[in-house]
Amino acid sequence: MNRRRTNRRRPSPTALAATAAALTSALLLSACSSDEGAPVTFDSPASSSDTARQAKGPAADKTRLPTGPRSHFTTENTLEDGTKIGVTTLKGKKSGFTGKVWVWAPKQYFDPKYAHSGFPVLIALPGGPGYPNNYWMGTDLKLESSIATWSKQGKSLPFIVVMPVLNPDAKNYYDGSDIPGQPKMGTWMTDDVPDFVKANFRTFKSRDGWAFMGSSSGGFVGLKSVLQRPEKFRAVIASGPDTVPDSPLWAGHEKERQANNPEKLARHLIDRNGPEVDIAFQIGTKESGQANLRSFMKAYGKGPVKTRLNVIQGGGHNARSYVPAMADGPIQWISEHMQGPIPNS
Repeated sequence: MNRRRTNRRRPSPTALAATAAALTSALLLSACSSDEGAPVTFDSPASSSDTARQAKGPAADKTRLPTGPRSHFTTENTLEDGTKIGVTTLKGKKSGFTGKVWVWAPKQYFDPKYAHSGFPVLIALPGGPGYPNNYWMGTDLKLESSIATWSKQGKSLPFIVVMPVLNPDAKNYYDGSDIPGQPKMGTWMTDDVPDFVKANFRTFKSRDGWAFMGSSSGGFVGLKSVLQRPEKFRAVIASGPDTVPDSPLWAGHEKERQANNPEKLARHLIDRNGPEVDIAFQIGTKESGQANLRSFMKAYGKGPVKTRLNVIQGGGHNARSYVPAMADGPIQWISEHMQGPIPNS
């Protein structure tokens, strides 16, 4: 039986509040751009022109141009290469939930060479409360700058990184699911957030252009989302995740809980023989859970469920261990299975 590590993912409300305060303080300290709060656009003249919509060739065939309506973004942070992390408020049409979403697009997105091409999307989810901020939007953890470097080195695709809030409050975890009687965070994560990205960015029509990454509870949600919606998402990098839903809000809703259980979802995917998904697990040697992940891989890493494990020597249960370790295989592995931008014909 897989061991559930509920104590690690489910601190008390007091601890959650303290964590949220600490994260907010750290994020404020990391926000050092002189234009913080200024309007920012992710448009480029070529990508939104009639020429782009009339373009022909491999890139045009696979690309979904922004559908609109466009969101209004303001600058949250600016990277050393001049690219910006923008933030907006999304009112989810399908979930009914309203929350913040942060977005970063790599330099390649604005290169005329790729003006008619879609870009792969990486939905990045935090651990901890994941509310009111998503800590990946800070520059201190270097997620975006690392992807920029790795893409130049050929280790990673130049992903658009999308960072929604994980939970509707800092009191409970919602397992990225539609728990009866609660905000529909499953619909928010797998419908509203992707629809928002499609409205604002050049993306790919195929699921091969869509993936998740996350740490701790965010890793669980990414894992669950890919297994539950394989027709929409191809891959996930899940660092230090649980493999079963364990929000206390599931009480009295066992049928619905099992419908959001990665173990059940993986078994169903195996039984129906696809579509293929790629799951890259990460775990540090200083944290518990390695045996649980190996057990999951042994039981469910077969057929269309492709898995790999990156063990981080000396790594702890924290984002600062997980980000640099992604370069040691996980980011390249999922990139090799996904669709990259296509140069203009």
